[in-house]
Amino acid sequence: MATTKKTTTTKKTPKLTAEAVMTMYMEYVLEHGHRPASVFKFCKEHNIEEGAFYNFYGSFQGIREAIWVAFYENTVTVLHKNQEYATYPNREKMLSFFYTFFEVLTANRSYVLFALQEQKDQLKSLAQLRDLRLKVREFASDLIEQSNEEKSSRFTKNPVSIFSEGAWLQTLFLMKYWMDDNSARFEKTDVAIEKSVNAIFDVFNTTPLESVLDFGKFLFKENFSRTK
Repeated sequence: MATTKKTTTTKKTPKLTAEAVMTMYMEYVLEHGHRPASVFKFCKEHNIEEGAFYNFYGSFQGIREAIWVAFYENTVTVLHKNQEYATYPNREKMLSFFYTFFEVLTANRSYVLFALQEQKDQLKSLAQLRDLRLKVREFASDLIEQSNEEKSSRFTKNPVSIFSEGAWLQTLFLMKYWMDDNSARFEKTDVAIEKSVNAIFDVFNTTPLESVLDFGKFLFKENFSRTK
């Protein structure tokens, strides 16, 4: 009598990825209200090899920095899915970038607020943004260089390094504004984005007065209303 050999199927463990580890970390800090005590304990809780963790990140700080880069890359991916984006003037490209970036942040608001408010020392909190800063500066530099190519005189060209750093400072300002914004759908942040981008691009075009004053009035009004 012939016998049949039973075949056993083993359940495959999903392949570990950098994105999966990042998600594990974000969920951990939101559920526990603090960072993991160590990489060893984090890996043990998630049933992954400690060596596998180091294949992707050298530390939790590495994850924290990578999360912000992921927010940026997600933003750029969404922008380029719109076939009309490439035809936008630079002002509209910058507006679209900020609108989309803050939509991404809003989708992850609980984590963003935790990450930026975790430490009382603001400089330590901002350390996680250093790679994001490079990305934003690079994005702004591309727009400025495109604008400079259209100008015939070198005296009217904008210094790329100065204005790209200005775009980063604008990003920090808008992030702080968004964090404090209690309006429905963060509509006040949208207004701040529009006014700040208009002011900066009017500086590019050397006609700053009206937009800068408009933006200044907006900031004064908002800050005054919050102190009441």
